[in-house]
Amino acid sequence: MHYGTSTRFPPEEVMNKAVVFFSALGLNVTKRSASTLTMEGGRGKVSITLTPGEDTEVDIISHELNAEVKAFLQRIG
Repeated sequence: MHYGTSTRFPPEEVMNKAVVFFSALGLNVTKRSASTLTMEGGRGKVSITLTPGEDTEVDIISHELNAEVKAFLQRIG
């Protein structure tokens, strides 16, 4: 499933918040750059792409973690 939002948080902060949030669900970072993050675990996978601007655009592709992704987006929205 594909999700998107914009947030006032800068990309680096969104990335850090995502790592903390999804690590607590048992996911591990498998790929990370300045604008992308992929985390995987036994419960599923999330791929996050960030686009900086006045607001940071956040795009997330979720595999099996749809409710969790929605909860994360509410936290940063």
